[in-house]
Amino acid sequence: MNRRKARRRSSPSVEQLIQPKAEQLFNPYTPVEILSSDDLDLIHDGAMRILEEIGLEVLNEAALALYEADGARVDWDRQCVFLDRNHVMQRLQSVPAEFTMYAPNPERNRLIGGNAVNFTTVASAPNSSDLEGGRRTGNFEDYCNFLRLTQSFDVIDFLSGYPVEPVDIHSDTRHLDASFAAYTLTDRAFSLYCLGGGRVNDGIEMAAMARGVDRQTLKSQPSIITVVNTNSPLRVDGLMLDGLIEMAENGQPIIVTPFTLSGAMCPITIAGALTQQTAEALGVIMLSQIVNPGAPMVYGGFTSNADMRSGAPAFGTPEYTRAAFASGQLARRYNIPFRSSNTNTSNCVDAQSAWESQMSLWGAVMGGAQVIKHAAGWLEGGLCASFEKFIIDIDMLQMMVKTLQPLEVNETTLALDAIREAGHGGHFFATTHTMANYATAFHEPIVSDWSNYETWSENGELTAFQRANKVYRQKLKEYQPPEMNESTRSTLEAYVVERRLEIQRT
Repeated sequence: MNRRKARRRSSPSVEQLIQPKAEQLFNPYTPVEILSSDDLDLIHDGAMRILEEIGLEVLNEAALALYEADGARVDWDRQCVFLDRNHVMQRLQSVPAEFTMYAPNPERNRLIGGNAVNFTTVASAPNSSDLEGGRRTGNFEDYCNFLRLTQSFDVIDFLSGYPVEPVDIHSDTRHLDASFAAYTLTDRAFSLYCLGGGRVNDGIEMAAMARGVDRQTLKSQPSIITVVNTNSPLRVDGLMLDGLIEMAENGQPIIVTPFTLSGAMCPITIAGALTQQTAEALGVIMLSQIVNPGAPMVYGGFTSNADMRSGAPAFGTPEYTRAAFASGQLARRYNIPFRSSNTNTSNCVDAQSAWESQMSLWGAVMGGAQVIKHAAGWLEGGLCASFEKFIIDIDMLQMMVKTLQPLEVNETTLALDAIREAGHGGHFFATTHTMANYATAFHEPIVSDWSNYETWSENGELTAFQRANKVYRQKLKEYQPPEMNESTRSTLEAYVVERRLEIQRT
């Protein structure tokens, strides 16, 4: 026991436990496929029948006009568009199977497609929380602190929107301050909100400035991403379509994600939910290709189930995981990159939040998702961004990265010399091979405590929640901003000031 205590006292620091990730993470495993080819055909046929016979309600006259000019039947009184399946499939052929997201720091460029895997931060939570301050309304200080944590962990590939909504900044100009903070506190690609053409245009302008390129270059080098959520069932909001048109015209990627909650916003069967999800996603993705054939797109899957006792959303469930597996198959059928998420429904950082997140992560990773949103920090079904959950998720993501590394099998790793050295009935602690490799042989966690009960008790009996809090506080103290050219910073700052005045005058 004394030997074990001594080893734990000399354990690596938190900084040493932050595992460096490869420039681009790839999934070497074959995705889980739970649907047969006949199943896929049935879901596809059902989705096409929805688009042909029931249609999408499109609350945007410009979008309806684009559909109609492309040959679709439009019921202008009902604001519904009806799409022929053959024409839908023809349009989808121009969607790129993969594309690169370009970041201000070229080392952070990321591939979207193939067997690439990309983790992003929690996004759009209206509240934030930590051990000391409890649950509170989202604010700019917490928003910036989530950005600092993002910059501190290499496992996060890019930002997926505002980790928490900074509601203390006026909504008309919030996107300017949020974008400026993202580009000065991190060196990763950013995600904007697809709420109107004006906000999207500002986001594209600032992305170009942050990278030091013009907008024409940006068209061929996607540098900012957004999400268009359909208002399930079968409705698409006008502001989001304004943003989609602006993004597509400028060659920037859009993740189209129906929010299909089984039993509430879609059929109670997972097959029915997937059919509706596919119809909504493909109907909107088609519009992007009408606007600009070849505009990069992502098929978003977010199908889960409602708690039929309360009507509340449930996440990290078996239904969510199976839907992620199936959604990946559907995305691959259409040769479009796939997005999933790391979700849970727990109201606090506890065992439930961890096991539901693990269910979600396995569904996303083994479903073949190339973009995994909300990978760090999501709590309360997305209503809260937790600093401690962010750290626990980072620990789980680093474990996932290690799991996705192929096993090395060669003469060195067979370690026959070590087996000879240990001999019959011996041990391997002091063999030459062990001594040369023990420091890097195994994954070391950030939050998990592997000490025995006595040592854990002597060290204060800290829970995972408390240990994660210590890590989060330490990382904020150690934060270092990324290098940025002063002229780039000045250009961004001047744009924010000018646009804020313009918006306030209107």
